Amino acid sequence: MLALLFPGQGSQKVGMGRDVFESSPAAREVFDSADRALGFEISRYCFEGPEEELRRTEIQQPALLTTSIALLSALREADPVEPAFVAGHSLGEYTALVASGAIVFEDAVRLVNARGRYMQEAVAEGTGAMAAILGAGAEEIAKVCTEVSGQTGQVVSPANYNSPQQTVIAGESGAVAMACARALEAGAKKTVPLPVSAPFHCALMAPAAAKLRRDIDTVSFQPPSPPVVTNVEALPNADSARIPDLLEAQVTSPVRFTEMIECLKGAGVSHYLEVGAGRVLTGLLARIERRSNRESLSTAEELENVRKFIAEE
Repeated sequence: MLALLFPGQGSQKVGMGRDVFESSPAAREVFDSADRALGFEISRYCFEGPEEELRRTEIQQPALLTTSIALLSALREADPVEPAFVAGHSLGEYTALVASGAIVFEDAVRLVNARGRYMQEAVAEGTGAMAAILGAGAEEIAKVCTEVSGQTGQVVSPANYNSPQQTVIAGESGAVAMACARALEAGAKKTVPLPVSAPFHCALMAPAAAKLRRDIDTVSFQPPSPPVVTNVEALPNADSARIPDLLEAQVTSPVRFTEMIECLKGAGVSHYLEVGAGRVLTGLLARIERRSNRESLSTAEELENVRKFIAEE
């Protein structure tokens, strides 16, 4: 049984998607559609950068979504791809919704462009932070965050449950720094400040969630087929009526990636294909489910290997 996984922010790279744009008519149409929908050339940012512009949240999000869907379209151009489930990490959930037919690509790329802008505007630069904590269990880190938040009155909470031994926290800068120090005292092996422009997936993003909901409510959704395993619940959803609430909640809620993979495994998934720039999710998957069969599709030259991987499934 096959599941498709779609990456989120941090996977971007200047030049991503160019080779598949040049080799696949279906992929080229995806990039052209994105450019038309946004009213500017997101394809140029993907292919040429500059890197500092590609890192901007409102550019990075539609760029990554477009690259993933272009790669998937190139794959589908040659062979049918019939996953049992789809899922994505943060922004990648929008890509999963496109892949499942729940939302039209052009609507999704406009939504994530706005999502990125709202998230950037929600918190003044420098007042928020994110950090990865390695070598400590998720429950211990959640406990540390609760204690620090209670003592300081500041926001800090788990933002991404990436693997059993990697949790990302987000919140106000001082509280994040204190939580990192406390985690080390409690036995964590390492803490790594993340070079992000805003503290995603925490309560500080509430203004962004409210703005985004107004845009979400202008979009029509169809029942996802296959179901989307969501970030908020780590459970499959095939009900189109629930999508707006889940996408709104996702902005302030942690990404439960570890539980998402456990859900997929429990449902019988044996093969995982990451579609998009980089191999971040493939690496996390190796830490969550070591015996899983996993492959990634990030360049045109990988298409043939991926077709074999799917055929073997």
